[in-house]
Amino acid sequence: MKVEIRAARPADADAIARIYNQGIEEREATFETRLRTAKEIEGSITEAGDRPFLVAHARDREPVGWARLGEYSPRSCYAGIGEASVYIDSAARGQGLGRQLLEALSHEAELRGYWKIVGLLFPTNAASLGLIRACDFREVGLHKRHGKLDGRWRDVMVVELLLPDRKRVFTPRQERA
Repeated sequence: MKVEIRAARPADADAIARIYNQGIEEREATFETRLRTAKEIEGSITEAGDRPFLVAHARDREPVGWARLGEYSPRSCYAGIGEASVYIDSAARGQGLGRQLLEALSHEAELRGYWKIVGLLFPTNAASLGLIRACDFREVGLHKRHGKLDGRWRDVMVVELLLPDRKRVFTPRQERA
């Protein structure tokens, strides 16, 4: 599918919430169980600041996928590490959109001085496994019984992608109290 990838805008919140809620309902991408509103997503877009938050959309249509780089840790020593999230509309899966979004997210992260992207995923999520392998993420390990979802223990796989060192200077943010 031919798509354009751009920064998310508050006007995209309805589509992003719809796509994220599909992932919540499917129970294979997140421990979250409460559906999100467009207003909550709009806040996430606004609060992303300098962290990339991208959408993929076909020309003149609403987004069919999104990716964002969340904060890995509030500690300043980890300021150049981001946690990736990628979600694709169920009707648009299997067309390479996840890879396009994750590659764009990695590029944007590198431009902003990040040195690593991490991901946490359910090892039973075949689509996520295929995506991270296609994008050269390294499997770091497996958290056994990491959390319960619908009363059932779930394992979580930890993956990472080391970004090229371009000798950029990353300004650490202040430690939070």
